[in-house]
Amino acid sequence: MEDNLNCIYRVIHFMENNYDQQISVKDLEDVSHYSYRNIQRIFKYSCGETIGAFQQRLKVENAYKRILYTQESLTAIGIEVGFANIASFSKAFKQHFGISPKAAKLSREKLLCGPDLIPVTSDILLQPEIVYLKSIPVYYQSTPTYYNNEEIEVLWEKFTQNEFPVSGTEYFGVIADEPLIKTEINCRYDACASMQAQNKKLPSKKIFGGRYARFTHMGSYETIDETYTKIYSRWIFNSGLEFSHTPIIEKYERHADHTDNQEEQLTYIFLPLK
Repeated sequence: MEDNLNCIYRVIHFMENNYDQQISVKDLEDVSHYSYRNIQRIFKYSCGETIGAFQQRLKVENAYKRILYTQESLTAIGIEVGFANIASFSKAFKQHFGISPKAAKLSREKLLCGPDLIPVTSDILLQPEIVYLKSIPVYYQSTPTYYNNEEIEVLWEKFTQNEFPVSGTEYFGVIADEPLIKTEINCRYDACASMQAQNKKLPSKKIFGGRYARFTHMGSYETIDETYTKIYSRWIFNSGLEFSHTPIIEKYERHADHTDNQEEQLTYIFLPLK
């Protein structure tokens, strides 16, 4: 698996050399040879933080080294490591270290103690089913959120209040990642049903249509990150497949309304392929 991690090491090396610059989606795609959506998720699940969070950490840690070992002003240091102004620098520094840059300069306290970032791979190689699916119409409501945030649960609580037909309704989640370098994986999440609500007219659109790798997640939705970790820190390196920029789709085949036993809950994860 070491050879398969080369793309992550290339991204780490590139970020370390360019942390103080504006880094574009194209830069990351060129360095990693993956689409932005895939490299962001590979990085998150292999390294435990997003690319944006890693860049932010590099900025404040390098700023702290300058505070310790140079006589430069805090404003100059903040600009040199890539912040737009002293206010944004101070805010990020305090969020990371728990003290302000001014306090750090006065105390010269040793704050740097974290290990180097070393990506890992999952011990488990999943075997998805490659499926061809026709597009289907769905009715939906959306929220902008961090992925796997409790806001998704709130959205579903509101969504299911629309009273869908008990028989024949299928439920999906559509995850469209925001293509920006952020400290969290931001997405637009759509809660979808295959049939129109009975007490409210919801907007409609089509999902699916094309070729997908279908993974199976057994158990509570709260643990679905474990399955994504196996996908993005192992399977994706070995697949030899080319991925589409269209959204990931989750199908909630057996959810909490179907069974009280969390181990019996079943979610399908569909990764779009070219």
